[in-house]
Amino acid sequence: MRVIRKYANRRLYDTQQSRYVTLEDLRRLILDEEPFRVEDAKSGEDLTRTILLSIIIEQEQADGEAEVFSNDLLAQFIRVYDMAQPLPLARYLEQGTQLMLEQQKRMQDQWQQAMRHSPMELMREMAEENMRFWQQAIGQGQPDKPEPKDTPDQDDDKKS
Repeated sequence: MRVIRKYANRRLYDTQQSRYVTLEDLRRLILDEEPFRVEDAKSGEDLTRTILLSIIIEQEQADGEAEVFSNDLLAQFIRVYDMAQPLPLARYLEQGTQLMLEQQKRMQDQWQQAMRHSPMELMREMAEENMRFWQQAIGQGQPDKPEPKDTPDQDDDKKS
């Protein structure tokens, strides 16, 4: 697992690549499904959750149209923390999000499959099939055409 150290000056240092990284660099690691742990450089405390939340906040602020967490949803999350017996929200959200991502992937795969069989692709495949048919017909004689009857000379040779 890749270790990222966070220093007092709030800089993040990737110990594997020996270079400073940004939240955007860490976001790319997440997208590439590369596991990492962020720890305080001095105490060794695990800061991964805090950094992941920072990445989410940065994404939420970057594009107002791509909001995932509405104000109402965030308020509901805060209420869950105040419940006497909090709901198993983390597990529910993890499973629901995983299901959503799997369904999205399946839909993308199906869309790509459908695009391979678009009307233009279907016409191309039919044209290729027709071309093969005509190449065979020209090269080997027409298919399903009866063989020519034997000539009288050939019949005489067969009787001998």
